[in-house]
Amino acid sequence: MDNRCLFCRIASGDIPATIVAEGEHWIAFRDIEPQAPVHALIIPRRHIASLDALSLDERDLVGDLALAAAEIARLEGIEEGYRVVTNIGEQGGQSVSHLHFHVLGGRRMSWPPG
Repeated sequence: MDNRCLFCRIASGDIPATIVAEGEHWIAFRDIEPQAPVHALIIPRRHIASLDALSLDERDLVGDLALAAAEIARLEGIEEGYRVVTNIGEQGGQSVSHLHFHVLGGRRMSWPPG
């Protein structure tokens, strides 16, 4: 855990968040600036800066995060259509340096996204 990291502090319970679901290695909570009617963030409980920082040893974690996105879509009633996004680095729009996946739904998604 990185005590300077906002998402690490949410994962540890130091900062409150509206929890949507959680698993052994991940936690999901509502985004405080939602971009869709349903907007949850899924993060690993341990600090990983971004998708780029993952090693081959962590491939199971990526599978857990993907399955978590599908679980959240079912829980939120958006399984008919939703988007899962991760931003990497400043140029990619990553604002918190902790791996996270956005689950967005509840409205029609347009393309290109940004």
